[in-house]
Amino acid sequence: MIGVLIQVRLGSTRLPGKALLPLAGRPLIAHVMSALRSVCADRWALITDPDSAEALKPVARKGDYELFVGDAHHVLNRYVTAARAFDVTTIVRATGDNPLVSAALAQSACDLHLQESADLTGWDDLPVGTGVEVVERAALEIALSESIDPYEHEHVTPFLYRRRDRFRVVRRPAEGRFRVPDARVTVDTENDYRQIQRLFGDCYRGVPIEIEEVVQWLGGGQKPIRAGGHP
Repeated sequence: MIGVLIQVRLGSTRLPGKALLPLAGRPLIAHVMSALRSVCADRWALITDPDSAEALKPVARKGDYELFVGDAHHVLNRYVTAARAFDVTTIVRATGDNPLVSAALAQSACDLHLQESADLTGWDDLPVGTGVEVVERAALEIALSESIDPYEHEHVTPFLYRRRDRFRVVRRPAEGRFRVPDARVTVDTENDYRQIQRLFGDCYRGVPIEIEEVVQWLGGGQKPIRAGGHP
């Protein structure tokens, strides 16, 4: 069973409530959900914390997503318990602050993951905010049972990356036309949000914006915010 599990909460300190900020007439998180709904999967869910659940419930329902409420700070635990609840064995892991996540690249990462019988798979060198990770629940179960590092609890997959002798981690360079590794189209700050509003104003036509359009916009004379957070 494959599950698209999007982690999202509303308590961000740098940009509170960012998942519900308006973007092209919809909440920002709705664009993440719409894009990833086209990935071939068995379950789609938002996984959140108790403080965010009530506000996200109608958004999840409208987007035909389930809602799972788990540990507020131990995100690794939240993923594992959500995967157990939904009987998911392979997780497409995404975050709710990436309205330009690429469904096509998520699907190709999932296909590669299954072909390689990997524990963890992803594409390298994409614009920050367009990719996902695909990870086996069995690997995260081991991480949950063994890890005592708060960083590994918060960020979910570092336990696996740090132990490549134990886990099959497949990271491949993305196609050359998609490689803009120093650009970011995630939403973490007010400055990020303003850039995404500009990009959506130029490119959004009622359907998810494809990665080709994102890369073209970033290279088309705009002033993309770089990975360090500055134009």
